[in-house]
Amino acid sequence: MTSVKTSTNIPGILEKLFEEQFEKKAEVIEPLAISGSDRRYYRLTNGTFSVIGTFNSNIAENNTYFYVSELFRRHQILIPEVYKISKDRKSYLQQDLGKVSLFDLVLNEGFTDQVRKYYHMSLAQLAKVQWIAGREADYKQCYASRQFDEKAIMSDLLYFKYYFADLQHIPYDRNLLMSEMEQLSKDLGRVQPQTFMYRDFQSRNIMIHDGKPYFIDFQGFMQGPPQYDIASLLWQARAQLPASWKEDLLNGYFQHLNELHVPRMDEIHFRRGYVQFVLVRLLQVLGSYGFRGLLQHKAHFLASIGPALKNLSAFLDNHPQTPSYPELRSLLEKLSSADMQKKYSFAPLEEKPKLAVSICSFSYKAGMPKTNSPYGGGYVFDCRGILNPGRYQSCKHLTGNDEMVIQFLERETTMPDFMDHVNALLSLHVENYIARGFEQLIVAFGCTGGQHRSVYAANKAAQHLRSRFNLDITVSHTNESKWMLTESLE
Repeated sequence: MTSVKTSTNIPGILEKLFEEQFEKKAEVIEPLAISGSDRRYYRLTNGTFSVIGTFNSNIAENNTYFYVSELFRRHQILIPEVYKISKDRKSYLQQDLGKVSLFDLVLNEGFTDQVRKYYHMSLAQLAKVQWIAGREADYKQCYASRQFDEKAIMSDLLYFKYYFADLQHIPYDRNLLMSEMEQLSKDLGRVQPQTFMYRDFQSRNIMIHDGKPYFIDFQGFMQGPPQYDIASLLWQARAQLPASWKEDLLNGYFQHLNELHVPRMDEIHFRRGYVQFVLVRLLQVLGSYGFRGLLQHKAHFLASIGPALKNLSAFLDNHPQTPSYPELRSLLEKLSSADMQKKYSFAPLEEKPKLAVSICSFSYKAGMPKTNSPYGGGYVFDCRGILNPGRYQSCKHLTGNDEMVIQFLERETTMPDFMDHVNALLSLHVENYIARGFEQLIVAFGCTGGQHRSVYAANKAAQHLRSRFNLDITVSHTNESKWMLTESLE
């Protein structure tokens, strides 16, 4: 944890920016879900205005976002309007597009005609971004890499190798695989044309507002092959678009190019490159899921590995000549086998293990909970080394069950790192207990008052174990009757 996390009053900064912009104070400030970056998001409202306040100490990244926003606006690409930027360029207010993304619609409504229409509309805008706005893009404005070239492609392939493939302990010829990946990177690094590349163009970054798709989180842009962004959207693991949709949407993309009068487009050459970049994207995603899920033990990414392997299997079945490198092909077939998919499906086991896990939170002031376990207890984790939300008035009368406390612990403290280590240890222990036929494991989390940190930790540990094992898991908060939920009258 850096000093910025504890000393910077981010809500206060955004509230001041809100008042400067609208000449009225925000009545409600709501922390939003954490993204994959260090950016912090809040929804600020006062009954008349509703905006999304963003804080990001990476000024270079912010400047890239502001630059692309202006570029997109000139070409009428639908994005959130930026209302106000702070003088230090670390915080800004932008348009509130609501809470529904294209990904939400796919999950909640399924593969309806309206959802397909939104995908077509999104690809139409993407084509305009790539081939019209991209002509004016200044790639010196990229805050990270300027081009998705041979080195960047090799980096994605190595990400997959080290953070997913190598963790599966499947034997392969390492020297031959490295040679093949180097050759693949060299071949794809020369693919033309090169246009504006969004880099993370997937349905979570497309908000549906007033019946239209709006793009967000485009600050990772660079110059690169247009096929990569299409592959990112159509082959998103958790969305699992049907094959017929993928073909229809790809055909629609070419229709959009015709409408934009894009010159010298060789569709056969483009489709051939598209297949190659679908593969690169699938491997990059697996590397990301491996790093976040297998190493950092984040439940969402663990749950995404199964769908990603299913995607890879479908790709290999439909493209028997891709990749054309024998060692890479062999490794991918082993990784996407039925057994591997089953390993990461987290489906209920045919025979439920006898192991029951009891998780509780407690207050050190009241003393550690007693147990009658025949195995002599289990784990007791001390959460008192983590910054206490109860020290702050806004969280004092809330608990670890409340969203504001959850966001505080995940944004402002070392709790995420703490839980990564806890979850890794618990997973190792549970696997051992199941193998040995044990029937009980007790896990306890303690903090000063047993109301904030320990409650959050107990809930998160249960969530993690439920995502990985088919077990009876109970959670109790032993100090609940003494929680301070209102101001004292004394």
